Amino acid sequence: MQAPAKSLYGPVAEDMILVEDLLESIKQVELAPLRRMLDHALQARGKRMRPGLVLLAGSFGDYNLNRLVPLGAAIELLHTASLVHDDVVDGAMSRRGRPTANAVFDNALTVLLGDFMFANAAEMVTRTGSLHVTRLFALALMKMTSGELDQDAAAFDVGKDIQAYLWRIGGKTAALFGNATEGGAALGGCDEATVEAFRTYGYSLGMAFQIVDDILDFTGDEELMGKPVGSDLLEGTITLPALLHMERYPRENAVKKYFQARRGRDERLQDAIEAIRTSEVLDVSMEMARDYVRRANEAIEPLPHNEAWQSMVELGEYVLNRKS
Repeated sequence: MQAPAKSLYGPVAEDMILVEDLLESIKQVELAPLRRMLDHALQARGKRMRPGLVLLAGSFGDYNLNRLVPLGAAIELLHTASLVHDDVVDGAMSRRGRPTANAVFDNALTVLLGDFMFANAAEMVTRTGSLHVTRLFALALMKMTSGELDQDAAAFDVGKDIQAYLWRIGGKTAALFGNATEGGAALGGCDEATVEAFRTYGYSLGMAFQIVDDILDFTGDEELMGKPVGSDLLEGTITLPALLHMERYPRENAVKKYFQARRGRDERLQDAIEAIRTSEVLDVSMEMARDYVRRANEAIEPLPHNEAWQSMVELGEYVLNRKS
């Protein structure tokens, strides 16, 4: 069940419709097949947390929607385009219970769809008129790509450690959250200390978001998540719970046995999932997520405690308590 936008984004909730309108506008293309593909890719609307963060951060300065809305839409479109490409790379047939674009269309066309969306996102961010924010956007895309490459290259590699995991999710997920809040504050004309506070807030919130996502892969409801429990392990992605389990139980480790198995991997997968779920590593992982939320809140503590600030604090709680 989705939380109402008002409860998530407080004073900027009503302006989120402008982001939706701008995202809808990219579907207005002459080429009918491309129009159908864009409609499919943009049909599943999530919480729109990244554009919400852009507007919230921007509200601490000059709240100019003509600049903030294009950045919010660009970041959301970049996020969606990256998922489209990820699904092609992973060969995923569904996401959140819906067929992926590559399941409906062929892989070559889906790659081109992602490229078109990336190009649109880049065009949108130029509408901010800020070279600084445009550069931040490009750097975030580079970090996301590096994080995804690292994840794919490290599939089934039990030699990775927790620091490598944190670096990966820092690029794959947290960089875009940090880009949203830092970019929003910069467009609002906030001073350097405030912009830095929002960068730290967004990055830390993004780290917590991804850690919780990795926990939900073991504890979430399959219907709500739209994917089977243990999907990360199935794809060879070693996340924080698995890393902690291998570190704490080095002898006869069920997770390591699964990753190193040459045959009978299906049965070993269930053993690995059960070993993680019955140990303390999920609680330890959640404590790490809470620590990142604490860092996020500490970063914005010196800022005015207005309605937007309260919404940002509550977003941290939402990230920690979400079910999907």
